[in-house]
Amino acid sequence: MSGTSTRCFVAVLLPERVRAGLAAVCAELRGQTRGLSWVREDNLHLTLRFLGNVEPAMLPNIRTAVMTAAGAVEPFTVSLSGLGGFPGGRAPRVLWANVATGGEAMVALYEALETALAARGILRESRPFHPHVTLARVRDPRGAGRIAKVLGAGPLFGEVRVGALHLMRSELDPRGARYSILTEASFGDPSRSA
Repeated sequence: MSGTSTRCFVAVLLPERVRAGLAAVCAELRGQTRGLSWVREDNLHLTLRFLGNVEPAMLPNIRTAVMTAAGAVEPFTVSLSGLGGFPGGRAPRVLWANVATGGEAMVALYEALETALAARGILRESRPFHPHVTLARVRDPRGAGRIAKVLGAGPLFGEVRVGALHLMRSELDPRGARYSILTEASFGDPSRSA
């Protein structure tokens, strides 16, 4: 790795069948809404923590924190259902799929990650954590009112067996972000981490 910083985040990756279900709903919504930038199907994931630009010297500490957090929990299942927006109200800027069940386990995983990161000198996130999958971001303010109309209860996108954390690299490119895995850490046993 060169001496330049790497844009990173920690995530739970989604199986192909769940990403396909989410993408199908996004394709349907594209026809009803304008002014949104949609997340590509292969990039759909559950973000636990966006880290921003990370200096190469900090990556080993972050990898250790990810493995520590993963080693502290056992696998669990979440279900994705319904649509929401950040911030709430009539003019959301982000459209997301909701974690309908398993949210408490996701919050516990997030807390384990925050604790492990803080022990390695990375400040805790100041915003409250709300488990979700980002589907689109509003580019044009006129799009915010349109997405507000689709928020609420919706289809069941599927269940996900959560068994690993991933430290991801994000590289910007004219066609959108490209993600790659830097570290995969299996749950319940730090020695199973890659």
